[in-house]
Formats: sequence, C-alpha cells, structure tokens
Amino acid sequence: MLPALFLAHGSPMLAIEQTEYATFLGELGKQYQPKAIVVFTAHWETETLAMTYTDDVYETLYDFGGFPDELYQIKYPARGSKMVAEMLESRFAEQGIPVSRDAERGLDHGTWTLLHQMYPKADIPLVQLSVNPYRSPEAHYRIGEALRGLGEQGILVIGSGVTVHNLRMIKWGQREPEDWAVAFDDWLIERMEELAPGARMAVPRAEHFVPLYVALGSGSKHTPDIVFRGYDMGTLSYLSFAF
Repeated sequence: MLPALFLAHGSPMLAIEQTEYATFLGELGKQYQPKAIVVFTAHWETETLAMTYTDDVYETLYDFGGFPDELYQIKYPARGSKMVAEMLESRFAEQGIPVSRDAERGLDHGTWTLLHQMYPKADIPLVQLSVNPYRSPEAHYRIGEALRGLGEQGILVIGSGVTVHNLRMIKWGQREPEDWAVAFDDWLIERMEELAPGARMAVPRAEHFVPLYVALGSGSKHTPDIVFRGYDMGTLSYLSFAF
C-alpha cells in the first residue's frame, strides 16, 4: 500500500541541483511505483477546489523568474488522466465537496520539480489539484479524507508545499538553519494544534502549509513518519512526511 506524502518542493533549483534532498526524492521514486499520481500544489490557488482534466501531455509552467537558463529548458511531459480525475470527482461528490475541472492548466513547479527527481521518465498519469489558503485546516483535511484509501489502489497522493516558507527571511548561500525555523518544525513534529513558536515567521501565508493537512487527511495513519528533514538558505525547510 502506498502512503500519502507531504513533500517540500523548496526552490525551483531542486529540479537541477544534486542535493541530499534530490537524492532522497530519487530513492523515494524507486521505492514507490504508483499507477497514478495525485498532487495538491501550493502554486495553484482557487476559491473552489479545482483539478486538471485531460488525457493529453501537460504544458510545463515556469511560474518563477530569475533562475538559470538551464531550469527553463526542462520539460516534464507527463500525461493527465480523465479516468482518475473522474474517480476523484466522484469521491468528492460523496462528501459534498465541490470541485471544478480545468482542461487547460499545465504543471506548476510545485508539481514538476518534485516529480522530475522522483519519476524522471514522466510516464505515470497525473492529476494536479489546487488549494485555498483562506480555507481552514479542517476543510483541507476533509478534502484529503475523501481520498483516503487511494494508496490501496496504487494511487500516490502528494501534498506539495513547505512547512517553513518565508521568502523575506531567506539567507542566500547559508546552509545552517536559523534557530526559529528549526523550532517551528520541532513543534510541528510534536503537535499541530497549539500556537507554534515562530509561526508568524514560518507561515506568513498558508498556501504552502495547507497541503500538509490534505496529506494528513488522505493518509492511513495520523502519526507521521518523518521521511526527510533538512534546510537550505537558512530558513527554507525540506521537512517531509509520510502518512
């Protein structure tokens, strides 16, 4: 059975840098060979839950600027799956969760940078879904809960975000993490309901955090396994969980 995953997508440079985290993602891809992949990405925000709906090859979106030309040459030509999308749609309907279809949207870097390292052949059908940073953690948990059990069918659910994501606090070139960033992740590992140390700095806006609740809801257990922990640029966390 496949777990549900919360994976940090960090900087777009993840796609081309051979870091410890990139190596981990490559090994994770070898460990799990899904029939299809479902990704909730922090870089697609909609008021109502939305999902891609296509059988065609996705466009690769470069939704960032100021990076090396090499990064803009990467293509991730995965195909969508209307069949999987319709199955998700049915599950959401059973739980009274509205969802809209988007036949045009490509893959943003919250999705393809991770999958480029995990599944470089881009040969696994994929459905991408949105988040709403203004909705509650409970709402995102319910969305994930509607998909619980997909791992038993060979479908990998991924929440793609970052636990500590504050671009104003990044320390370019710094490899050692800031104490407050570590303290926030320490708290998160222990509990998710109390006021966390460094919360306002770690999560100034919730779009990168709510995919964690989707993964939590869709997983088979509430006590997560920490599958990776590391930091870059002082404050950017690569803490990742399996549920």
